[in-house]
Amino acid sequence: MSTPQRTARIQRETSESSIDLSINLDGTGTSDIDTTVPFYDHLLTAFAKHSLTDLTVRAKGDTEIDVHHTVEDIGIALGQAIREALGTKSGISRYGDALVPLDEALVQAVVDISGRPYLVHSGEPAGFEFHLIGGHFTGSMIRHVFEAITYNAALTVHVRVLGGRDPHHIAEAEFKAFARAFRQAKALDPEVTGIPSTKGLL
Repeated sequence: MSTPQRTARIQRETSESSIDLSINLDGTGTSDIDTTVPFYDHLLTAFAKHSLTDLTVRAKGDTEIDVHHTVEDIGIALGQAIREALGTKSGISRYGDALVPLDEALVQAVVDISGRPYLVHSGEPAGFEFHLIGGHFTGSMIRHVFEAITYNAALTVHVRVLGGRDPHHIAEAEFKAFARAFRQAKALDPEVTGIPSTKGLL
């Protein structure tokens, strides 16, 4: 019996943004991303590469006001796509844990594909949320994206910044750590039969 494809496509249209996003959870990490927010393209490319998730994103929005709406709406769409692509969650590993350095930055991420949205996010240095990374992407958006993904994908996610000075390095390490943890959690485990929960449901 062939394994069902774990893919999804989400199209999201609001008065603030237009999103067309597709994923393949069993891909090789290829990506084709144009969000009109260059640093976000960089982060999503890193997520795809290090989670081995094929990801295509086409987005545009009212970035002349702020990148906030476009960035958040893509996070919502990505979370929805992850949840849809996971399907019944039968046979998944469920849990993932990663510790990722990027030069002086060090971040730990833990993912549980729990069906219960919960985010614990800590350790970013004081003032990080006000820093403009690449001159356009505010540091505060990192937590906001994780909130959007976590809630819409129904994941439990812990992200801890253990060290770091450069905001670019910290943000990128956060996404790479999340990607590596998610890669483990979504993986199909041949030793798992059915839903990996005593409840019988995730």
